[in-house]
Amino acid sequence: MTGEGFLSGRRLQLARGVLLQCIMGGYPPARFYGSDDGDLALVAEPSQIHRLPWSERPRALAICDAQELDGRPSGLSTRGLLRKVVERYAAHGWKPVVATELEFFVFAPNPDPTQAFLPPMGLDGRREVGCSAFSVSSNNGLRPFFEEVYRVMEAFGMPRDTFMHEMGVSQFEINFLHGDPLLLADQTFLFKHLLKEVALKHGIQVVCMAKPLAHTPGSSMHIHQSVVTLDGEENIFSDASGEATAAFAHFIGGQQAAMADFTALFAPNVNSYQRLCHPYASPNNACWSHDNRAAGLRIPASAPVARRVENRLPGADANPYLAIAASLAAGLYGIEQQLQPSTPIQGEFEAPDELLLPCTLHAAIERLKRSDLARELFGKEFIEGYIATKTMELSSFFDEISPWERRILASQV
Repeated sequence: MTGEGFLSGRRLQLARGVLLQCIMGGYPPARFYGSDDGDLALVAEPSQIHRLPWSERPRALAICDAQELDGRPSGLSTRGLLRKVVERYAAHGWKPVVATELEFFVFAPNPDPTQAFLPPMGLDGRREVGCSAFSVSSNNGLRPFFEEVYRVMEAFGMPRDTFMHEMGVSQFEINFLHGDPLLLADQTFLFKHLLKEVALKHGIQVVCMAKPLAHTPGSSMHIHQSVVTLDGEENIFSDASGEATAAFAHFIGGQQAAMADFTALFAPNVNSYQRLCHPYASPNNACWSHDNRAAGLRIPASAPVARRVENRLPGADANPYLAIAASLAAGLYGIEQQLQPSTPIQGEFEAPDELLLPCTLHAAIERLKRSDLARELFGKEFIEGYIATKTMELSSFFDEISPWERRILASQV
């Protein structure tokens, strides 16, 4: 839209079906988004309109809410779903507080998708081979790229907590400061967008797949969650003496009760399960523990005022609005139903069968299909449309034969 059109208040409209568009293009049948495929209105969030510093020609980006033409929130909008979850907490006199940790890879351009990703050429003429977790070296030659990323974040008013090199080859992580769930979802979405745009300007590629490299840790989007009173004075997970409250236990119980049903919301792509089923601290279980990274739900070491639950299931490929909404809705469900969690685990452990999660997209879709809880919390319209879209994406994946199948099976079976 032109700047003039935007500033004049002209409404931008969008076909409803676009909110269910498959990642490779295409749409499920029109019955999932209204048989006439009518329009939605995109209403800009005033606090999320940003000039794009990397663009030579002046351009801006506005994050929008999707509304029906009569002003009602669209049931297909993941940002709208998150807003409804936050409103449910407010009805209890609470507000959730979240922080995301996003991991990503920086690669050299990859024009041939049949070839593996490679890290960029370093200043010494070599490519990184790994073993650089928490390294302060700038030998990888990415300092100019990251300096521009920091400048863009500052221009967007986006604070950052810590930035570090992660375990994987040319893998990095950012920790966002905790705050309002909608704000953190917006910031996570914007950050992924600016990463990719700034990378293209520098002749490199940022990849937020859950598992872009074999034999290498995948990329997560851990979600830290706590709940405070509306005035922000009290963390309801800790009592006056600093001990954990019943609400804290119930929140964990809700996460555990919903995690398998909601796996497809946290792990939305075929590749998501490459990360979960080859776990390098990427657990596909609903166990909980105090400071154990092998548990799907980790309670980080902290002061009582910062007591929180870390959901370690989502990957970097997750929709931040949907993943945060699903995690917070599960926790609130546990508080409302006073669900009790399992016994916490410590050390090396084997997850019991009842706390194991689906380990393929097909299994996760089938579990979501059977979930009355998902329909109760997110609406039949969204869940059935989401399932239809993900089923099409899975079918598209199975339309291709992988190099492994040709290499191994052709001569052996």
